[in-house]
Amino acid sequence: MNKMTAAHRTLPFNSMVRVTNLNNGKTAVVRITDRGPFVDNRIIDLSLAAAKEIESVGPGVVPVKIEVISGADPFAGYFTVQVGAFKDKNNADRLRDRLSAQYSVVTIQQVVLEDGNFYRVRVGRVSGEQGALKLSEELKAKEGFKPFVLRIDEDADGGGGGV
Repeated sequence: MNKMTAAHRTLPFNSMVRVTNLNNGKTAVVRITDRGPFVDNRIIDLSLAAAKEIESVGPGVVPVKIEVISGADPFAGYFTVQVGAFKDKNNADRLRDRLSAQYSVVTIQQVVLEDGNFYRVRVGRVSGEQGALKLSEELKAKEGFKPFVLRIDEDADGGGGGV
């Protein structure tokens, strides 16, 4: 919270990113240390320190430009598509079972948050972000989901683990 860090769905962990508030031109350099945001209209979640740096604490959501300064290739690696998140594990299990008949890899990631456990249902283990975006569009068209693509982090519990 008090360090210059951020969460992004697909940029590799430890990537250094310059974030510019397009409303005022203020910038902050942050390290990607977490996955998220899990909200449709946001592309990056900044720590409190970084949000203060670009003066986005009051409004909460501001238009930004993101520039990768250093880190691994942001398009290489493995990706998955999140199609749902449930408080009730039985609902996640039912969705996983239904999707497993048509898709090769369907996992559930349990996440412990302040307001309880969540079970995130994820489809696929796709090499490269473009392939995952294609799978996301297919899931949206065929299943009616509002999916989003996430990087699978092999060295952290950021997306590959299943229940």
